[in-house]
Amino acid sequence: MTGEINPTIHTASMAALEAAANRALALAPEAAATLAPLEDAVFALHCTAPLVDVYLQPRAGELQFMGIYDGPVTTSITGEASDFAELATSADPAATLINSKLELHGDSAPLIALQTALASLDLDWEAPLVDAMGDVAGHQLAELLRAGFTWGKQAGTSFERQLGEFIHEEARLAPPRLELEDFYGDVQELALQVERLESRIARAKRKLATAARERN
Repeated sequence: MTGEINPTIHTASMAALEAAANRALALAPEAAATLAPLEDAVFALHCTAPLVDVYLQPRAGELQFMGIYDGPVTTSITGEASDFAELATSADPAATLINSKLELHGDSAPLIALQTALASLDLDWEAPLVDAMGDVAGHQLAELLRAGFTWGKQAGTSFERQLGEFIHEEARLAPPRLELEDFYGDVQELALQVERLESRIARAKRKLATAARERN
């Protein structure tokens, strides 16, 4: 898969993959139920070398695959084919995603739910793509899709835990949870102190008003 995929071939490959995915989904009612809360969410894989975009949207009990989409995206992963290949073969995909050059944008929770549902499907990603694109390009695109959308049944828990630790501890994008708990406790204590102070001020104002009336 070198350069940019021919638009006609790309459209045909997405249609073939969509048909295969929905056949697998029809045989897996539990997966369909898991996907229901994700209806109308849109997930994107952007491969920068070679150039290829894939969008997936759960909708009306089915999966829709698109090569072009111009609306809002819920979650996207961007990187080169080699980065996706590393993720696809990783024993610890959560750590690989965090530490690789792949860029994750948007909400990670829907992506976790999506990959958990897709991992339970008996879906051959490669066969419909090879039929539409040929052996080499079909295999590479299938690998990209597996990396982006399915990491195994246990990956969701691992991903959620490690991503949370990364955000709170390593990246320092947010304070650690204990610091947050201490901060919220301090805020609550401050609110109580402000409330007490306001009560004292109100009592003092009443006393001053009473004293003023008595003098008059």
